[in-house]
Amino acid sequence: MYKRIRNQIHGLLKLEQPRPPRGRCSGLDRVPEFEPNRHLRLLTFNIQVGINTASYRHYLTRSWQHVLPYRNRIENLDRIARLISNYDVVALQECDGGSLRSGYINQVQYLAEAAGIPYWYQQLNRNLGQIAQHSNGLLSRFRPLDVTEHRLPGLIPGRGAIVARYGDRSDPLVLVLMHLSLSRAAQQRQLGYIRELIADYRHVVLMGDMNNHAEELLNNTPLKETDLVPLPPTAHSFPSWRPEKALDHILVSPTLEIRRSEVVSYPLSDHLPIAMDVALPKGYLEKF
Repeated sequence: MYKRIRNQIHGLLKLEQPRPPRGRCSGLDRVPEFEPNRHLRLLTFNIQVGINTASYRHYLTRSWQHVLPYRNRIENLDRIARLISNYDVVALQECDGGSLRSGYINQVQYLAEAAGIPYWYQQLNRNLGQIAQHSNGLLSRFRPLDVTEHRLPGLIPGRGAIVARYGDRSDPLVLVLMHLSLSRAAQQRQLGYIRELIADYRHVVLMGDMNNHAEELLNNTPLKETDLVPLPPTAHSFPSWRPEKALDHILVSPTLEIRRSEVVSYPLSDHLPIAMDVALPKGYLEKF
């Protein structure tokens, strides 16, 4: 009896051992070159580590899913993958890089492979070991010139941005993917940092969960020094079951033609995704 129980316990412990890390980036070997002769379909989505939240009470009743695995998480990720398979560049926030709660699955990698998107990059912002691997993610159908990650300043560490450059090295299209802090003081410092990152570029896209309304971001933070174009103020993305706040954004330079923008009705996370189609300026195509 003792041996049988001991073997069962050893079996359970073996199942809970973390899988070996599979990397933070898919590499560029099989990623198609950037195609400047077409518009780009962009999407930003705070996926809340695959938790299906549809009510304020779920923050309490489903809070355990932030630290423990549950069987429907993969099903939720598959639903997200079906959505993002329709886009060219995707910014992901609140992903898990492979810990106990995600079944030791790198959610950025899983979503890229499930959606058939060849390039992915995971930025680990807050490493809690086997408990949680708080991350941002970039998914791209096209080969970027380069990708860099940045730690955003703040009193509490754990916020980051990913910068991906595409196209012409002398005049690139620059995408900045981010997840900002909740406090206004931290946002001021973080957006000041990002403002310095984009200062020398003409074609810029900022996308992510910015935890503030566009009017506040563009009028009362260092972004007021830019000429970035926001979505309409009615583009509410939070909470997903009754959107009242515009916290998720895609902000673009006026050199980029916005062909379409929308809040995507896909209430899985506590945030709704934001989508935008943009085209590069005509002169850029001749230069490329």
